[in-house]
Amino acid sequence: MMLEQIKKIEEQIEKATAQTKDELEDFRIGVVGRKGIIADLFSQMKTVAPEERKTFGQTVNALKNAAQDKFQELQDALESLQATDINHQDLTLPNIPNEMGSVHPITKVREEISRIFERIGFNISEGPEIEDDWHNFSALNFPPNHPAREMQDTFFIEKNPDIALRTHTSSVQVRVMENAKPPFRTLSPGRVYRNETISARAHCIFHQIEGLYVDKNVSFKDLKDTLYYFAKEFFGPNSQIRLRPSYFPFTEPSAELDVSCSVCGGKGCNICKYSGWVEIGGCGMVDPNVLKASGIDAEEYTGFAFGMGIERMTMLKYKINDLRLFTENDLRFLRQFEGL
Repeated sequence: MMLEQIKKIEEQIEKATAQTKDELEDFRIGVVGRKGIIADLFSQMKTVAPEERKTFGQTVNALKNAAQDKFQELQDALESLQATDINHQDLTLPNIPNEMGSVHPITKVREEISRIFERIGFNISEGPEIEDDWHNFSALNFPPNHPAREMQDTFFIEKNPDIALRTHTSSVQVRVMENAKPPFRTLSPGRVYRNETISARAHCIFHQIEGLYVDKNVSFKDLKDTLYYFAKEFFGPNSQIRLRPSYFPFTEPSAELDVSCSVCGGKGCNICKYSGWVEIGGCGMVDPNVLKASGIDAEEYTGFAFGMGIERMTMLKYKINDLRLFTENDLRFLRQFEGL
C-alpha cells in the first residue's frame, strides 16, 4: 500500500510544471520542503515493518533525489524563460527613476555635533553596546546600591547580572582612560538603552554623545566655555545656556546643562515644559575616584565630562515635538530632511 502511494507521488512529480516563481515555490514547499510530501514519507518510517524498512528507505531516498532533480529542472526552465522575456522588452519605454534617499535626522545631528567638537581637538571613540558592570557602573563610581543598577532602569542580560545593555556612552570613556595617557579629548557617540516608558519625550532606545577632556589644570571654566561654544555653533549665536547644580556619581561638582528652547523661542511649549529652557544633558568635573579607577593620577590630572541626548538636540534643531517619530520610519516624516 505504501509503495503504491510512493508510485503515485513519483508520477505527480514527473508531470509537475512551473510557469511562475510562485508555482516553483509551491512545488519546493509542497514536495521537497521541510514539511513537504517527502519529509512526510520519512516520518512514516517508524510505522513500516522492520523487514521492509530498508526497501522503503531506499525507495523514498530515490524519490527525494528525483524530486530535487525535478525542482532544479523547473528552476532552470523558468530562469531561461525570464531571460528570453527580458530580451524582448520594449526599450523605448521611459525608465523608472531612481529616487535618492536621505540621511536620518539623528545621523545628521550626530555628525554635526561631532564636527563642532572635532574643530576644538576632540576625536571620536566607540565601544560595545553590551557592557560589563565594571565599565558601565563600577569604574564610574556607582556604589553597589545605586538605583541605576536596578531592573527599572537597566536592561540586564538574562542569567548574568554583571552584563547589561549600556545605559550611557560613559563606558566608552572608561575604556579610553584605561588605554590612553593624558592629555586627551574624546567624544563618544552611540546608542544606549534604559528601561523607560515610551512617550513624546522619552524612549527605551536612544542616542547619546559624551565628551571627556583630561589634562593638567583643567577647570570648571574650561567646561563652561566649551559648552557655551558648542551651543552658539549648534543652535545659533542667540542661544543661551545655564548650568544647574546636580549630582552624578562620576563627576564632582556636577551640573545639569540647559539651553534656551529654540522650538518656542523661550515662550513656552510642551518640549520645554513651558519654562523656556530645555535640559539637554549633564556635565561636571571628573570625580578623582573615576580617574584612579582607570589608572590616572588624580593628583596630577583633572578633567571634565559632559553628555547630551542626540534625540533631544534633533528635536530642538528641527522643531520636532514628538521623539517617537525618530523610530517609526514614516517616510512622510523622513523625506522632510532630504537635501538638508
